[in-house]
Amino acid sequence: METPFLEKQVRLPFSNRTVSVKYALVHACYWLLVTGFFLYEKRYLIFKASLNYFAICVTARVILLIVIAYLNLHYFLPKYLSRKRYGQYFGMVLLSILGYLFIQSFFDYYLYGYVIGPMRNSNIVEALSYNFFSTLWYLALMVALKLSIDWYEQQSILQKIVVEKLNAEVNFLRSQVNPHFLFNILNNLYALTLKKSDLAPEVVLKLSEMMEYMLYDSDDGTVSLDKEISYLHNYIELERIRYDNNPDISLEVAGNPDGKEIAPLLLLPLVENAFKHGVSRKSDRGWLHGKIHVGPSALEVTIENSKSNTTSKDGKGGIGLANLRKRLELLYPSRHSLRIDDQQERFSVFMEINLANA
Repeated sequence: METPFLEKQVRLPFSNRTVSVKYALVHACYWLLVTGFFLYEKRYLIFKASLNYFAICVTARVILLIVIAYLNLHYFLPKYLSRKRYGQYFGMVLLSILGYLFIQSFFDYYLYGYVIGPMRNSNIVEALSYNFFSTLWYLALMVALKLSIDWYEQQSILQKIVVEKLNAEVNFLRSQVNPHFLFNILNNLYALTLKKSDLAPEVVLKLSEMMEYMLYDSDDGTVSLDKEISYLHNYIELERIRYDNNPDISLEVAGNPDGKEIAPLLLLPLVENAFKHGVSRKSDRGWLHGKIHVGPSALEVTIENSKSNTTSKDGKGGIGLANLRKRLELLYPSRHSLRIDDQQERFSVFMEINLANA
């Protein structure tokens, strides 16, 4: 993968140190602004002294500030401040400012006192005071700029870590679904082969279609909603074959899923939970009714199933629903709703997902 242009490394002049293009551009813009400020502030020197003195004044100030700024950023900060050697750090900063004052203030005293004449009551104390506080100001701006860039880069790294962690957790939760599903289906197929049922080839065909979906399509971040619904239909048909008492099982789909995308294997836990904790535990006529409504920007799914009186009532559902809830929180934060209604003889789950930004 090619490195983005702004992330490419360039070598600093007169140094073996490399920085990113983005870093170099930000700092270049900062010094262009500083130079522009001095050009504007000292423009009167062109008429009062000469163009040469004007150029020398601006160039000397900017170069001296650059030297002090990068001594602070690349030497004093990492060697002293980052190691909590505060006294040495502030001492070195003060020495660098004194060096700037010695050079710049005497040049200003000479320029204003002798070259262009006494425009004001020029004296060395005033020159020292002006240059001291102006140097502190620009040095503080440069430190603030560095801290801002470092903070931004740190936030970017943290954001990448968070995204990678969420993706890893989503993949882990999804991997828990696949083995559970395969275990159930293979058990069904085994039972049919023992009975030498004519339905076994149909089960193998549907299972192969579902395996293709699981192996090739569900690894993507999102899949087409119509494929997810087709996968769910196949699962229900395979489960229907399992029961000899022909339970009342239905799945209605309203709306147009074409063009809609959804995270893979989100609908399966709803139906899988209904079979596992509902239909399979009902000795007589168990039932499962599902409704899927696809709106312009939202997906609504309702799954209701019969419930045995011996089934515990905790209002939470099984492990599959717990994993589903966590996946929804990771994949659709603030864009989903999952409600469970656990009654004495009926268990229902309602899920709504806003697909507008999916």
